[in-house]
Amino acid sequence: MAHTIDRDTVQDLLANHRAQLVEVLPLEEYEWAHLPGAAHLPLKGLDEESATWLDASRPVIVYCHDRMCDMSPRAARRLERIGFDRVLDYAEGKMDWISAGLPFEGHAVLVAQAVRRDPVIAYLDDRADEVAERIIDDPAGLAVVVDRDRVVQGVIGPDELKGVPPGATAEHAMRFGVTTVRLSEDMEPLVRRMDRAKIHQMVVTLPDGRLVGLFVLDAVRSPESEPDQG
Repeated sequence: MAHTIDRDTVQDLLANHRAQLVEVLPLEEYEWAHLPGAAHLPLKGLDEESATWLDASRPVIVYCHDRMCDMSPRAARRLERIGFDRVLDYAEGKMDWISAGLPFEGHAVLVAQAVRRDPVIAYLDDRADEVAERIIDDPAGLAVVVDRDRVVQGVIGPDELKGVPPGATAEHAMRFGVTTVRLSEDMEPLVRRMDRAKIHQMVVTLPDGRLVGLFVLDAVRSPESEPDQG
């Protein structure tokens, strides 16, 4: 059984062990987005002949879309059967890579390419009135409330500040349970969803809940993408 590895191990193997990186998804998905320098060897065409360009003396890292995709473990088993003895499966796949904010190649247009990384940040114990002062001049008019590990806890905007008693903390004033998106989110359908819901910004987080920034609709919308008012 091929050894399963995580993102950090992938980076180490690429940097220090001359590993070969191979995406095994179909061509359309590879062209949409793939890890930098990854070769394309689709599972459907994986055999002894198509694998001849791989160097059997170096580690081979295979990956597909995400943890739910079974193509990379199947490809790893096939390569082992062909005769490769150092095959590693990056089971979390390219969505894990892109969600972590790491670079990718391809024509995908993702939140990662348009995230605002300098939002107003408030900590749970900050005074709400001080937070209000910080968001007055900010274009988003919003503060993201985080804990000391930068894990998102809520947001504070004008509505949350109404009626807040003097001396209240950000934790007391914030709105809980805010919807977040990942860096790997496809931008076009997200913009459509935000338009329908009349939402102007979304909090962007890493998969572990840590804050990355804000995706602000007005900053990415072109005149052609404005909703039809007719």
